[in-house]
This record gives sequence, C-alpha cells and structure tokens, in this order.
Amino acid sequence: MRLRLVPENTSWDFFSRPKLWLGISAGLILLSLVSFVLQGLNYGIDFRGGTTIRTESAEPVDVGAYRDALQALELGDITISEVFDPTFGPDQNVAMVRIQAQEGQESVTVETIERVRGALQEVAPDIEFVSDESVGPKVSGELIQTAIIAVLLAIGAVLVYIWLRFEWQFALGAVAALVHDVVLTIGIFSELQIRFDLAIIAALLTIVGYSLNDTVVVFDRVRENLMKYKKRPLREVLNISINETLSRTFMTSATTLLALISLFVLGGDVIRGFVFAMIWGVIVGTYSSIFIASATLLLLGVKRDWSKPDQTAGTQFGDVDA
Repeated sequence: MRLRLVPENTSWDFFSRPKLWLGISAGLILLSLVSFVLQGLNYGIDFRGGTTIRTESAEPVDVGAYRDALQALELGDITISEVFDPTFGPDQNVAMVRIQAQEGQESVTVETIERVRGALQEVAPDIEFVSDESVGPKVSGELIQTAIIAVLLAIGAVLVYIWLRFEWQFALGAVAALVHDVVLTIGIFSELQIRFDLAIIAALLTIVGYSLNDTVVVFDRVRENLMKYKKRPLREVLNISINETLSRTFMTSATTLLALISLFVLGGDVIRGFVFAMIWGVIVGTYSSIFIASATLLLLGVKRDWSKPDQTAGTQFGDVDA
C-alpha cells in the first residue's frame, strides 16, 4: 500500500477567490515591509562587522561550554564553530570564535580579547589564540550590497528563463511568487529578530531555486493542458493542472521538511537560522506556487492555442527540456 498525502483523484477549486489569496499575501508583504522599516534586521557579524579569533588547544572543542563561558561577558552576537582538517594532529583542536563589533568601535579591542581569553581558559586552560582578524563597517556594508545584488540577479535570471520557456505572463507569475517568498522570509526574520547573516542569504537563494522548481512543474502541466483543453476556461485548466501535480508537490515538500526539521532539532545553534529559513521557505514556496504564481497567471490571462508557437512571444525555447 503506497503512502498518499492527498487523494489519488482530486478536483479541488483553488481559484474560487483568487483575489482573496492575493490580498492576504499582499497584506503579509506589507506587514513584512513595515516590520523591516520599524525594527530592521538583527544583522550578524558578516553584516555588522566584528572580530574572528582562531583558537587552538589540546583538549577537544566543546562548543556549548565555550558559548556558556562567553555569554557572561555580554558581548552581543557570538558565533563559535569547530574547524576540522585531516592535517591536524590528535592534540590539535581548532575553533573559530566570531564576536560582533561593539557599539562605537571599529573592531573588538585588545581588552575585550583578553577578557575572552580569560573566559575560555576556564574551559580549556591550555587554549591559545593563534590569530585574530577584524571586519570593519565598510566591508560589512559591501557584503550587504553584494547580497542584495545576488538575490536580485537570481530573480532577474528567473524572469528571463520563464519568459523564454513559456510566455511573459508565466514569467510575471513566477517572479511574483519569488518576490513573495523572499519578502516574507525577510519579514519573519525581522519580526522575530533572528540573526541575519550570509548563511541566510544562501538560504534565500536556495528558496528561490526550490520555489521556481515547484512553479515550473505546475506551469509545465498548465501548458500541456492548455493544448489539451483548448475550449475550457483558463480557471478550469489551472485547477486541473494543480490537482494533477498536487500529490507530487506535497510529497516533495513533506520529505524536504522531514530532513529540515531533523536538522533544526538536532543540528545545533550554528545552522539553526539557516534551517529555519529553509523550513519557512519550503512552506511559503509551496503556497506561492499554487496561490500566487497561478493566480497571477489567471488574472493576466495567457495564449490559449499552444499548437501554433509564436516566435515573437518569447516561446521559441518552449519545447526544450531543461
């Protein structure tokens, strides 16, 4: 007996109120923007600037004990990670300690580094600070600009790809879904004040790819059904297409969430922010591929007779498998 998250043959109407779903999403996007303007993001060291200290000791690195020892110093955002290298000897245990820049300072002061050394020596008496490097506000500002450009270029590439493969209405629907996913992800990080660093930018780009994959699967079925059901209304064709791909959509999302939830629970603090962004992105990405991308396509309308390709409509690569 095969596991099914949805019935084998469904005929659910996803577009009884398409403007309602778009309105709800527009409201959530507005709340996200308001939260971003009023609260901003809780930037991590990558964007705020700070100091990275490389430590070495003969005792095994206990990330939890290191973190507990440093929390009492009240230095703000601190990230601790163990470094693994096959060239290290058995008594060479290396960790990276990253401390955010303090208010009004370009980098962590020598006095602060000594306080950190003293706190860590209580956990590992033989610990040594091999090196320390600082990231100033100018470099962190450049990282923010680069991150924004990376996300915008990814969305722009999606716009061009979908336009070439389908039509411009499909492209706008896909981009609307991607913007929806990215803005809501940034919004929840702003509202909950979860640390926002370069790992979250990687999560955003992954969410863009995941959401696009789900949207393209639905759009491919829509295109097939537009050729198959030339006389049926567009709303009915969209409903048929989504119902036909619904089982695949939910199975993909469910299996992905199982892995992500396991990582969130067992993976530790280092990757928890990244995994949370991915969990949220899978949920909103699945939602947007149905209720945002397809609803936008319904409102814009689309060419009905796909048996006659229009070489000027951007569909000259529509029959290419990719």
